[in-house]
Order: sequence, then structure tokens, then C-alpha cells
Amino acid sequence: MKYWFQCNDCGKVFRENFLYLCPDCSAGNSPSLPPTGVLKTLYDYDLIRGAAHPANLFDELYLQKFLPLLPVQHIESFGPLRVGNTPLVEVAGLVDNRRLRVLVKDDSQNPTFSFKDRASVLVSAWAAENNITTLVAASTGNAGSSLAGICASNAQNSVILAPASAPPAKLLQMMMYGARTVLVDGTYDDAFDLSITLTQRLGWFNRNTAFNPFTIEGKKTVAFEIFRQTCGAMPDFIFVPVGDGVILSGLYKGLEDLLMLGILRRMPVVVAVQSKQSDNLVRNHGQPTFVSRQSTTLADSISVDIPRNFHMASAFLTRYNGATISVDDQDIVFAARRLAACSGVFTEPAGAAAVAGFLKWSENQKGTAAANVVILATGSGLKDVATPLINFPFPQPVQPHPDAVIEFLKRN
Repeated sequence: MKYWFQCNDCGKVFRENFLYLCPDCSAGNSPSLPPTGVLKTLYDYDLIRGAAHPANLFDELYLQKFLPLLPVQHIESFGPLRVGNTPLVEVAGLVDNRRLRVLVKDDSQNPTFSFKDRASVLVSAWAAENNITTLVAASTGNAGSSLAGICASNAQNSVILAPASAPPAKLLQMMMYGARTVLVDGTYDDAFDLSITLTQRLGWFNRNTAFNPFTIEGKKTVAFEIFRQTCGAMPDFIFVPVGDGVILSGLYKGLEDLLMLGILRRMPVVVAVQSKQSDNLVRNHGQPTFVSRQSTTLADSISVDIPRNFHMASAFLTRYNGATISVDDQDIVFAARRLAACSGVFTEPAGAAAVAGFLKWSENQKGTAAANVVILATGSGLKDVATPLINFPFPQPVQPHPDAVIEFLKRN
């Protein structure tokens, strides 16, 4: 078999075509705690490594669109939309520290304008190869609009369960793409549990992060792209916005694949960033017991009470000496505007959380060694305009006269 699964918690190996969770570890899961039994997808790295000269291995994998490291058989299964290969933009004016070279990975350039397309397109491709026509997901917005758009392009049906409080722009995306959109009078966690129950009852294919192991495999492709776009000179630090912990785990999984193949020689320091108003992963990392607090952050995409991929994300951070930072919501709002004004990259609050984490970290880097930094900007700012408008309202209109315009510009 091309791939197999290993439980993140007990280490048991499963050589099956597909499995959501380790049946042993997941049997005791509680709704009030992060689930155990999340699976990691593994490959025959020795076989892949032996297929090309070591100096050319990454180039060979790139030409094959990394198919040997993905659980699908055919490139055509991914459908017609172009997912990934998003820009890595150098940002010179984000901080006043010339020893820091800052690059922003702009995943708002994906088809549905978010990082989540990486997971959706892989789940959709695997479903297409296995004759599955209906996919379901719980979502605060981005994952749902992503799955809806990808399914629309791949002639598949989608059902999205979203909290009624999700941003209207994201809900509109879901409906425009033709998804059967169900608004849940509850939290994301309520929608998540409901989607799993419906999956078990109706046999739909579930795209939920930290439930479907292929979501991590889709998200790991960002690591391959960063390696290629930096010509192998990987950054010293990568700042990642964190909710459930799946983007963090996906990035680590891609980097780990490259380490296993001998392509990558060292692991960058990955920095997990959360809002202080939703810090259930960062705050509990390294602690003996998990204690949840209700999330109130304005960054809806990372607003999570029970991080579903807590155990795997925390294990990655521990194994590879990652770091954690929490920031205030006002820091996130400020970071979004600062990034947009100095780079032209307008990211939503979740992506701006990573920028805010970098800005907080950079305050303590004066006089330290030079460093290369990558920040993951995970979605378009147009996904949620209500949040920035609270802090940056539209200006009052002026009379259509040059003097009025000049006077306005003097005041603003």
C-alpha cells in the first residue's frame, strides 16, 4: 500500500485504505477534552528516497507534484482549480529591524481565498478516486466555504454545518458554491460533534480537521512550497495562527517528511500564535491537565474552545522545540492594518494573529542575530470586513470640491 496510518497517541499502525481515528484511543474520548486517536499518514520514505539521486530528490518530487507523498493516485483527481503555489511576499517595512528578513506566505490567493483549500482539495481528490459523492464539514467559515467551492469544481455534493454567528461573507460563499448550508444555533464545537454524528448515520465523507487525517496531508504542502520558494534556504522562524492546531500540525508534517527524506537538514522554529481570547492550545501546551476557557476572540477562524488536534500539535511543538505566543485581539486588528499598509496583503483576523505574534516577538530581537522569518497569512481580509470596520470606520463624505478634499487630507 502507498500509505498507512499511525496513531499519534498509542503508536499503533493501521494498514487500511482509510480510517478516521484510532478505534482504541478514540473510544474514551470526551466532548469536554481534546480527542485522542488522531492519525498520522506515513509513507515508505526509503522507497521514495531511492527513486532519485539525493541531490535531485526534491526536484523529482516537485515535477511529480509531490504525488509520492500524498494519499492519492492521480493528479487529475484534484480537479480544475489551482490550489497552492501561493506567493511568498517579502515585506520590508513591517518592523524597523534590518536584521530580520520577513516573508509572508499569502494563502488568500487560493481559489476560495483561504489556506483551507489545501485540505479540501486533497479530501475531495481522495473521495473522487473512491467514488464518494457527498462530503460534510463543520466550520466557522473558511473550511466550509473551501469545501463547498472545491466540491463544486469536482462535481461533488457538500453539506456544511456552521455556527449561526459565522461571518456573512463566508456563509454567502458556501451558499453561492451550492453547498447545503445548515446554520447551527451553537458553537463550532457543537457543529463539529453534530457533523460526526451525521457522518456515522448517513455515511457522508467527513472533512473535519483532526478527524479526517488527510486534512493534515493537504495542509503540509505549504512546507514543500516554502522550501522551493526559498531555494532550500528555509527560514529560521515560521509564525502560524492556531485554532484547532491542524495548520500547525500540517506544516510540521510537511517539514518532517522532508527531514525523513534527508532533503531538509534542520527544523525551523515554528511559533504557534493564538489570541489571548482563545488560547486553549497555547495555554495548555506542556501542562499535565487540559483546562478549557470559552473563546471570545474576534478572529473567528481560530476561535476554538476544544482544540481538536491539541495532542498532535503539542507533541510536534515539544519534539521540535517550537514556541508559543499569545496576543490581544487589539494587537491582531493593528497587525492586519500594518501588514496591509506596508505590503498590499490584506489578511483576515486569523492570519493577522500570526503577524501580531511576530510583531510581539520582534520587540525582543533588537541587537540579536539576523534571522529569516516566514508568516502564514491564511485567508483574505475580505472574508470578514465587519471586524476591521469597528476599528477603522469609513471616513465622512466631503463636498465634491478641491478645497474640501485638501482640507480633508490635512485633517486625516
